[in-house]
Amino acid sequence: MLTRLQKIISDAGVTSRRKAESLIQGGRVQVNGKVVTKLGSKADPERDEIHVNGNRIEPQQQRIVLLLYKPDGYITSLRDPEGRPTVTQLVDEVPVRLYPIGRLDFHTEGLLLLTNDGQLAQRIEHPSHAIDKIYIAKVKGVPDSNALIKLRKGVLLEGRKTLPAKIRVVETRKNAWLEITIREGRQNQIRKMFELIGHPVIKLRREAVAFLDIQGMKPGEFRFLSGDEIQKLYRLGENRTPKKRP
Repeated sequence: MLTRLQKIISDAGVTSRRKAESLIQGGRVQVNGKVVTKLGSKADPERDEIHVNGNRIEPQQQRIVLLLYKPDGYITSLRDPEGRPTVTQLVDEVPVRLYPIGRLDFHTEGLLLLTNDGQLAQRIEHPSHAIDKIYIAKVKGVPDSNALIKLRKGVLLEGRKTLPAKIRVVETRKNAWLEITIREGRQNQIRKMFELIGHPVIKLRREAVAFLDIQGMKPGEFRFLSGDEIQKLYRLGENRTPKKRP
């Protein structure tokens, strides 16, 4: 059956559909030996030979989603030129190629999903689907109420305003512990938000994504999501249409 190339690439677990479009436009996709650069081009994944970056892709395999408790000191990437340990090394016993959904920075620990399902990855990553991501942060000092109000309403980071955030004070002593809920996945977002108000993050852990959490897990442990959990992730935000970015 003829299917759009970006969907075939995404379903095969190579990357998200949005990134697959960039690969096509960049001339990095071949169908039966010919470079294809036009978005909307179609192919038959069962009959056509499709190569991405010189590697042949296969039709979609069994859909797998893992929930990993990422430890501090691992990079959220498939490989690292600096030789730092990657999260994929923690799940190398799984006999399929998985890639992370979103990212956690090197010194942030907590819940990270990995999958071979590009469509699901795109659904979870896009802020228009309104999927909550809950973090616990220890910050230097104790932010006052005005500073927290600014963060709740949204602040300018690199020329673009953050979406409204939920922030709850968990504990205050010399330093504060806070629970932060956001629906974005901008790089180092929470660290940059608190740096902006003069209370840099000392420790950061992602506790939950939507209905999933890491309760009862230890750093480095992972588990497979059930079919019901995967379907529930798909249903989140299914009635919302992603807004086009300007």
